[in-house]
Amino acid sequence: MWNSQAPIGLQLSQTARIVSRGFDDALDQAGGSLPVWLILLNLTIRPVPHQRALAEAVGITGATLTHHLNAMEKRGLITRQRDPENRRVHVVELTEEGRQSFVRLRQAAMEFTSRLNAGFSTEEVDTLSQLLGRLAANAGGPGEGTPPWEGLAEGK
Repeated sequence: MWNSQAPIGLQLSQTARIVSRGFDDALDQAGGSLPVWLILLNLTIRPVPHQRALAEAVGITGATLTHHLNAMEKRGLITRQRDPENRRVHVVELTEEGRQSFVRLRQAAMEFTSRLNAGFSTEEVDTLSQLLGRLAANAGGPGEGTPPWEGLAEGK
């Protein structure tokens, strides 16, 4: 029997595209982008030992990360130093400007989240989060776990 409702995968894909564009716009207005936000987020919540670990944490290739780090270094958001014990390894650290940029982008992300959650109860948001985790796991992605942004609304 035919179900007239669009497949959940299609609905999710279309919704994700709309939400993604809105999030990109919010970050852009705060002076950043999704890759910059993810890099700043990871450097803030758990310092990584080197660029390769940062690329893995952000989920991009080393070459793509290098491109973003070059731009971020020019903007004064990060510094890169060779590890004195292994000259092939670059250690990436936030500058004061990078920390300030993180705070601006975090604020933009939290405001965007508030807009998305408008009209939903806390229980509905929790249920949606759990359901999205299950959908990701059903699609072959990572299972439910602690997201890297947990606890950011409270501090830093």
